[in-house]
Amino acid sequence: MNKKVKSLADLKKIKADVQQKMKLREQGEHAGQIVQIKVAMATCGIASGAKEVMEFIIEELDFKGIDAVVTQTGCMGYCYAEPTIEVIIPGQEPVIYGFVTMDKAREIIEEHIVKGEMVDGIIPVTFKTIDDEN
Repeated sequence: MNKKVKSLADLKKIKADVQQKMKLREQGEHAGQIVQIKVAMATCGIASGAKEVMEFIIEELDFKGIDAVVTQTGCMGYCYAEPTIEVIIPGQEPVIYGFVTMDKAREIIEEHIVKGEMVDGIIPVTFKTIDDEN
């Protein structure tokens, strides 16, 4: 999106395009049927670079033409491993990745989302739910 803005009309068009993309991502009608990526954006995540990682993921998915919903979430409880993201592929268990850099995000998109192969950096589930106790 390195277009030069030469007029107010250009700026309004860019704004409308960005707002449309955000609306599709945040309010996808079929979010349960497409890939979802949640980026932890609590203070610890933001301080560790989560905002830049989220922007990169959005741009990379657009560049590759991958239909996905990218949203931000609060703290997932993995402050030591920020930036963290949760990848949800329909029909599969969610996977949380920690220490996500731009390079790691690219690898997650190419290997996990496109090819269906897990990559290093998964945070193991370290908790039980009430349902697990029964």
